[in-house]
Parts: sequence; structure tokens; C-alpha cells
Amino acid sequence: MKFINTIKNIWKIEELKSRILVTLGLLLVYRFGAQIVLPGIDASQLSNLASQTDSGLLGLLNAFTGGAFSNASVFALGIMPYISASIVVQLMGIAIPYLQKLQKEGESGRRKINQITRWLTIAITLVQGPGYIYNLFATLPQGAFLLGDTITFVASSVVILTTGTIFAMWLGEKITDKGIGNGISLLIMVGIIARLPLAFMQEFASRVFESNGGLIMILIELVIWFAIIMAAVMLVMAVRQIPVQYARRSASGGYEKNVFGSRQYIPLKLNASGVMPIIFAQAIMFIPMAVVGLSDSDTAQGVATAFSDIFGFWYNLVFALLIIVFTYFYTAITVPTNKMADDLKRSGGFIPGIRPGTETAEFLDRVMSQITLPGSIFLALIAVFPAIVVSLLGVQQGWALFFGGTSLLIMVGVAIDTMQQVNSYLLNRHYDGLMKSGKNRKAVA
Repeated sequence: MKFINTIKNIWKIEELKSRILVTLGLLLVYRFGAQIVLPGIDASQLSNLASQTDSGLLGLLNAFTGGAFSNASVFALGIMPYISASIVVQLMGIAIPYLQKLQKEGESGRRKINQITRWLTIAITLVQGPGYIYNLFATLPQGAFLLGDTITFVASSVVILTTGTIFAMWLGEKITDKGIGNGISLLIMVGIIARLPLAFMQEFASRVFESNGGLIMILIELVIWFAIIMAAVMLVMAVRQIPVQYARRSASGGYEKNVFGSRQYIPLKLNASGVMPIIFAQAIMFIPMAVVGLSDSDTAQGVATAFSDIFGFWYNLVFALLIIVFTYFYTAITVPTNKMADDLKRSGGFIPGIRPGTETAEFLDRVMSQITLPGSIFLALIAVFPAIVVSLLGVQQGWALFFGGTSLLIMVGVAIDTMQQVNSYLLNRHYDGLMKSGKNRKAVA
């Protein structure tokens, strides 16, 4: 009843209801587009492509696009080129003074950075598009191409793939502006969730109908799955609160000496880098395959085989180490402890027992280093957990992807972020939040 009352309260808020409907409508458009096959390709002959993307790195890409990659869809590249462009722009912002200047210009600077990101997205798509088309030539039978491997087909397909990525990017931005939640993240999450029912049904059929453990194993897997989801929630939500004391202002506008004002906290997240270390690490893991693929030696082929198996030991060992390294790197560039210390000093705040200024910055940097170590190890453990359940429990690879890694963390992070936005609407209209009862709250005078 409490849940039903909460849903009713959500529906009473016209703005929130409108935003939810807009979000659902645009997500439906995106999922519909993921089923539209590129013109000139026979949809009935895509079985080879589907089998190629059942596992491995291509299976991971297919999961992020919600199956559009294996469908040879107009959205085959999905929103990933935009994600790549965003990462590149963010990293360039560390070294390029022009981008650093834009970051300090507020809203106008943010608009210019977004425009740069869009143009870079188009450039990346124009590079990835031909690669995807020639992969289709290598994978599908010749009869699957109704127009043949002509330059007309290649050029038109690249234009369509680029347009599909731009349209997906536009849908994401519209969801952010007119809907609820972060649009780009929601598109990725919906694509991941779209693969969940099929993956579970395949695992269910394998366990039950092939006498491979039966319903007991399914139950055990679900318990482990919910446990790892709770662990991921804890990782996303965990913070270290640093107490901050503010001096109380006097009537003349100055600060009263030896009189303490309100106490607040600086929430330093245990996992301040989110899923970015995993994305960076996965991008790096493509490099060994590309390099050794240029050689025909047995050693090179062995390395290529080891790094193409995302559930193999050596892949996950290197993957976990890279995640730990990138967690420190990304946290260092995204958590500006010096700026936080300067802002505290200007606002009259201080950490008890720590001098304002340089000592505060050093203290915050030391605390971030201390909490980043367990956070990075926990993140790496969640990232490689799919390989653990495959080796220990014999879980099918498609279903195992939902036991950790980027897929699980994206689903958890986006769900929490969206719920918090809905929660803020409820609280602003004097209703209890999503995690509490749905009864009306008394307005505070």
C-alpha cells in the first residue's frame, strides 16, 4: 500500500508526471530504432553476427547498445562514440588551457564544451562506421548484402550510422532537459536491461531443461546477484564525511572570534570516479589485441587469445590492476582538493584541528588517498566478478555480465540518480520520498 500511495503521489505532480512520460516515450523511440536494420542488409542472415557477439569484447559492446550492434541497426554504434568523445574532451581539459578557460566560464563555457564534444562525436563515428561495415563484410555471407560491397553501400551506411549516433545523442539530451534523470546514462541503462530477460531465460533453460543444477542453482544465482547489487549500491552511496565548522557572522558583518556557527560536512565519496576507471581499462584492453594482431607468431596469437577472453584469468588480472590505477588517476583529476580548500577558506569554513589553506588541501588529499584504495579494490572486485561466477558456478557468459562490471554499476548508478531526482520532486511537494511512506507530509510554515 505504501508503494501504491507513492506512485499515486508521483502521478499527482503534473510536472513530474509529464517528465516521466517524456522520458518513457523517448526511450521507446530509441529501442524502436535499435531494431531497424541498415538499408541494403538482409535481416534474415544476421545469425553469424549474433553468434559473434554472444561473448567476448564484442558481446560487451553489444550489451551497451541493447543488441543494436548484433542487429546491424541504424543505432549499431549507439551512444558509445559520444561517451568516447566526452572522455577525450574531459582528459584534454587537463592539458589544454582553452578548455580549462571554458570550464571556468560557467554556463556559456559548458555550452561551448558540449559543442566541441558533439563535433568530436561525429569525427569518431566517421572513423568507427567504416570499421563496423567492414566487420559486417567479414562476418556475414555475401548474400546478406543486397547492394553488394559497393562504395555506395559503404558511404550510405556510414552516413546512416553517424546520423543514428547523433539522433541517439539528441534523444539523450532531450531526456535530460525535458525528462527525468541523465538522458545519456538512461539510454545505456535501457540498452543493458533490454538484454537481461533473454540472458536470464537462456540461463534458466540451461539449468532446468538440460539438468545443469536445476532450480536450486537458479535460486543460488539470484541470491548472489541481489547480494552483488547491494554491494554495488553500497559502493556508489558510501561517503566519508569530513566535519566543517563555520564561524558565525556578527551583526557588523565580520566573524565573531571564538564563537562557532553551524557544523556541516564535506562528503568525500568512496568511489568518486564512478565507472570511468572500468571504461578506461576496457579501452586499454583493446590495445594488446590490436597490436599482436599485426603479427603471425605463436606468441602473439597466444596473447591475442588470452586478451580476447573477457572471462579469462590473465585478462581479468590485468583488467583489475588497470582499474585500481585509473581509479587513483581519475579521482586525482576530478576531485580538486586545492579548490575545495580555497572555497572553504573564502567562505569562513575550516576543518576542526586543521589550518585553513594549504594544510586543509593536504588533509583532504590524504583522506582521499586513504579511501580511494579500498574503493578501487572493491571496484576492481565487482568488475571481475562476472569471470568469478563463470569459473566457479558455470554461469552462462551472457547472464554473467549482469553480475558485475560496467553493466551492473551503470544500472545501479543510474537507478539511484533517477530515484533521487524523483525523490526531490516528492519532497518539494511535501510528500515523503521514495524510500519512505507515501503519505502526505504537513507543509512547514
